[in-house]
Amino acid sequence: MDKHIFTPWEWGAAGDGRTDDTRAVQRTLQQAADAGGVALLAGGTFLCGSLRLPGNLTLRIEAGAVLLASPDITRYTADTHHNRYRNEPELDRCFLFACDAENITLTGRGIIDGNGAAFVGQAQRPMLLRMLRCRRVLVEGLGLYNAAGWTTAFLDSSYIRAVDLDIRNRDNYNGDGLDFDGCCHVWVRGCSICGTDDNLCLQSSGLPVRDVHISDCAFTSVCAGIRIGLKSIGEISGVVIANCTLRDVWREGIKLECTEGGSITDILVTNLTMHNVRRPIFAILNNRFCPDGLGSSRELTAMPAIGRMERLRFTGITAVDDEEMTRTQRRFGRDIMGSPAFGGCRLDAHPDHPIRDVALEGFWYTAAGGVRLDDLPREYPPVPDRRQDPQVPGSENYWPDWSRTTHLDARCVQGLRLRDLRFRLLHPDQRPALLTEGCATE
Repeated sequence: MDKHIFTPWEWGAAGDGRTDDTRAVQRTLQQAADAGGVALLAGGTFLCGSLRLPGNLTLRIEAGAVLLASPDITRYTADTHHNRYRNEPELDRCFLFACDAENITLTGRGIIDGNGAAFVGQAQRPMLLRMLRCRRVLVEGLGLYNAAGWTTAFLDSSYIRAVDLDIRNRDNYNGDGLDFDGCCHVWVRGCSICGTDDNLCLQSSGLPVRDVHISDCAFTSVCAGIRIGLKSIGEISGVVIANCTLRDVWREGIKLECTEGGSITDILVTNLTMHNVRRPIFAILNNRFCPDGLGSSRELTAMPAIGRMERLRFTGITAVDDEEMTRTQRRFGRDIMGSPAFGGCRLDAHPDHPIRDVALEGFWYTAAGGVRLDDLPREYPPVPDRRQDPQVPGSENYWPDWSRTTHLDARCVQGLRLRDLRFRLLHPDQRPALLTEGCATE
């Protein structure tokens, strides 16, 4: 065998999917990194707990080989950083972890399997892959299946390429696909992602997110296809999303939430098709802080001032509903994710802190419709400034759980440009197709 190829068989791996091969695989990874060679997994299923990925590593998993996560939570170490969402410590552990490392390549046509079914209903669930402060990372060609929590979390890292990945994550809550927090110079291309939460997330717990390229991907999600924000303490800017398909997404197709005092600017979304996407475009500029609940960044310590959302362009988007969207969708048979009254595009902000400079051009949208006004509440609440009105009921992400329009509701947007909009309905609906309230349009 080529001296630059290293395998866990040399360290006594069983590769039978039942015996714990953590020690053998870890030694193989370190040996390959030290020698500038390739760690090769082939011809078996290698059952492991937490593995550390050293720098200067190339791990190749051949077709037919599986790197399988252990079903035993005690096999996952507690020193693999933490989940950065407040009050979600159950996701702190992970399967594959890298920290302060450069030049990591995970490649091949094999599978990394998170064994998610083994953790259904468990108090702790490991993420599949987490990288902290890493540079020059390539993950390509692999199947990333059945994560017990998120599939990936890239944190404060740069020069990341995720290419030709098949991501399937349907066993548990928090079934995210690709998550980037505080990352710059990111390329995501040719990936297919199917999961129970957001397929792809761009977020900032403080460090900026810049120069992100997402193209030629397919998204299917119980929640959102692509989410930008929620965790938004810092700057998120310079994002291009192009030539993608979204199918059977029960919440939002493209979702922007600037909620933690930072900024989301310079976003270009172009050439997308959406089929059965409940809310094709959603953007909200507000402020929130939930010290005792879910969703806020750990790094956020108080209610922030409202930040900025500016220069958003959406061009060449076709969205089409079929009869499935006249029904209510649920996650795991319980949580309501979408309903006929909860649809259409929405842009929303506080009157004193408007979203600025938005273009929606070449947008063709056939919505399900079929809603009567008598079935809806009469009042649609505004977006409050929570520093001034901490207790007043106000419009948020998922509340109210109904829409005023069938196709587009824009409120408090300065510099709104609408061109070549073609709106159709499958069924008659008593709501208007379009509302612009508190907007300055071009």
